[in-house]
Amino acid sequence: MFHMIAGGPKPVAPFSHAVETDGFVFVTGQMPDTPATPGVLPDGIVEQTKAVMKNLKTVLNGLNLAASTCCDGEGLSDALQRRLCGDDETYQQYFAPDRRPARTCVGVTGLAYDALIEIDLICRRP
Repeated sequence: MFHMIAGGPKPVAPFSHAVETDGFVFVTGQMPDTPATPGVLPDGIVEQTKAVMKNLKTVLNGLNLAASTCCDGEGLSDALQRRLCGDDETYQQYFAPDRRPARTCVGVTGLAYDALIEIDLICRRP
């Protein structure tokens, strides 16, 4: 199934917010803008990372995948793998130390909107 989440972030290209097959959910890389202000980014890598994580949670919540509590209540317990474009360790606060997803970090020369970070997820329905 191909999912577009009502109230979700505006895609920067023609793609779905998430694609689901056989219980796996592949969440498109999210940018640090908001649905209300596409293309407008917060200042700095920490605030951009927080915005990206909020967008990821919006997509997961729209799919009824738990954004369960851990650490500061921002956990993403159904995430199995996360790919990061950019460089920031702020994302760690969103995952319990004993349930961190697999990680791939990709160095890039530029992202849409000149963002500093983009993160995608692979999840599996419990």
